[in-house]
Amino acid sequence: MIQNSDVFTRRILTFPAVRPSESVSPSTLLTSLIDIARTIYGYKKCSFVTNKRNARQVIRLTGNLLAFLEEIQNERSNITSSFVLSFSELHFVFQKVLYLLEDAARDDARVWMLMKSDWVSDQYRVLVRAIGVALDVLPLNSIDVSLEIKELVGFVMRQALKAKLEVDDKRALDKVVSILSGFEGGIGPELKDLKWVLEYLGIKNWSECNGCIKLLESEIGLEGLTDEKRAVGVLSSLVGFMSYCRSVVFDVVDRSIGRENGPSVCSSKVIRCLNSDDFRCPISLEIMSDPVAIATGHTYDRSSILKWFGAGNPTCPKTGEKLLCTDLVPNLALKGLIKQYCQENGVPVAESDGRNRNITRAAIASSEAAEEAMKMLANFLAGKLVAGTGKELYKAAFEIRLLTKTSVFNRSCLVEAGAIPNLLNLLSSVDLVTQENAVAALLNLSKHSKGKRVLVDNGGLELILEVVQRGLKMEARQHAAGVLFYLASVEEYRVMIGEIPEAIPALTELLVDGTDSGKKNALVAIFGLLMHPQNHWRVLVAGVVPLLVNLLATSEREDLITDSLAVLASLAEKLDGTVAILRAGAVDIFVGVLDSSTSKAAKEHCVSLLLALCTNCGADVSPVLLGNPSLMTLLYSLLTKGTSRASKRAGSLIRILHQFNEKRSSGLSSGLRNPALPREQIIGVW
Repeated sequence: MIQNSDVFTRRILTFPAVRPSESVSPSTLLTSLIDIARTIYGYKKCSFVTNKRNARQVIRLTGNLLAFLEEIQNERSNITSSFVLSFSELHFVFQKVLYLLEDAARDDARVWMLMKSDWVSDQYRVLVRAIGVALDVLPLNSIDVSLEIKELVGFVMRQALKAKLEVDDKRALDKVVSILSGFEGGIGPELKDLKWVLEYLGIKNWSECNGCIKLLESEIGLEGLTDEKRAVGVLSSLVGFMSYCRSVVFDVVDRSIGRENGPSVCSSKVIRCLNSDDFRCPISLEIMSDPVAIATGHTYDRSSILKWFGAGNPTCPKTGEKLLCTDLVPNLALKGLIKQYCQENGVPVAESDGRNRNITRAAIASSEAAEEAMKMLANFLAGKLVAGTGKELYKAAFEIRLLTKTSVFNRSCLVEAGAIPNLLNLLSSVDLVTQENAVAALLNLSKHSKGKRVLVDNGGLELILEVVQRGLKMEARQHAAGVLFYLASVEEYRVMIGEIPEAIPALTELLVDGTDSGKKNALVAIFGLLMHPQNHWRVLVAGVVPLLVNLLATSEREDLITDSLAVLASLAEKLDGTVAILRAGAVDIFVGVLDSSTSKAAKEHCVSLLLALCTNCGADVSPVLLGNPSLMTLLYSLLTKGTSRASKRAGSLIRILHQFNEKRSSGLSSGLRNPALPREQIIGVW
């Protein structure tokens, strides 16, 4: 049986080929060999931008061999075991050829393939000669095929062994290297040079350029998984180069602006068909942030399986099978599905280990060329915000939105270039898309410490609040609420926001008519504002409590439930907050969430809420809790399975309820004691 060599999504320019099983029958091997050769020959219809002649030569040689292989199969020739060695080697080499051609034909890999053209040419050379070596040991005389076919195989073998494959992309490669060197020296490239390179690569529009950037960024994100760390600087430089091209060369964004990175309809349907349990690590039972597969094919979260191995367990946790190899293979396909599932359902997921985090999040650029390219681009875009036409304005805002989404360094450059005041001016735009992109860009820039100050100093608070209240699109309103959340992380701004009469009511209104994302942003903004004591009563007066209780009762989104509980727990710390929560009749809802939620954070907030309610209004709350037969079981479970904070608070709540029960029962006979708290359950709690 032939082993599957590409179970997991591979990164570009890696060839995870495996040799056929030694027990495979010659006929099965021949059939598989023909299938893969046909696939390779099918690439003759593809367009190759780099290493064209080398790719064509490999395809042509494979096509000639395909005729030989098909004649053997059609004539039902007697394939002896002596053929297995040669066919197995050909199968192994063909796998690598196919992977290489897949990458060479990828539209989004063009610029990376150009930078790696020397290395790629070497790979073609090695693989072609490997085909020649495999054919050299083929026992042609022992098989009944036509003389023409035998002569063809001999010709292919000689061609393969003597092939001189050379790089034919030197001029284009030199041009890109020259542009990157110019960036390093602080010299911007000529527009005609950028256009020449893009034309050579066949990149004709904004979307194709953006696709190349995404491919490069994904390669950077995987840099910690292999020995290719030395390539990060080059990849980062190319991201800077292509980002500069995307913004400067292309005037039109040939896609729906403001919908970047949105999931496709097809992939969304796939996600809806999956159960979140499929994304949980079998060891930790948490949603995996960095899924990896082991030799048995089972997938675990990287941190969990490493702890398992570190504890001296060289086995598969699910099957108990002893592992001869403990290598971890990144399950990139599953990781992509998890990421999309979490985005669509608002499920928080822990960051992967720092070694695997996307390098674009770093506070400094990974290369001098990338640094200078970004500085030049930031100044270019800031200038467009000042003197651009209508289309140039919304394109500049969109580019800033993209550039600042994940990169701390890009945010810093754009703040320094003075982009924030001009983005604030766009908030009053009557164009829906322009306003949305401007506020989304400001949301990203408000994550930067200096960006917060610049935004507030330029009168941004009132402008942002105006968008929260009357934004032209709901998306703009929710982005504006997100800006308030980041500003609320600064004590001074928490005070300023709370003192604006319209601020908290505007966020409260978003809890009513906003989308799930809008409600989430409003919730976290309110939670941030509650860190200033004076905002406590303002939130209560705005009527937030009944809205949150209703959200708990109706929402199925785990993140909204958790955030609602966090806000209520903060309000419950004071007596007036406790009273408002009790009036809303939410105690049973809290117990229900404590019972049904799979989120440790939600459980912690629930027990904190119940403890605060009992502390402030024990006479009213304790009887209700004692009348719930399942509560004590849930609290005892938290003592051992909850977070450290949840465990402590669960213990405190158990003591309070026990003391209340003792006092209430002191005047009654023992036979009338409340059965909700048997004495034996209290042992060990004190």
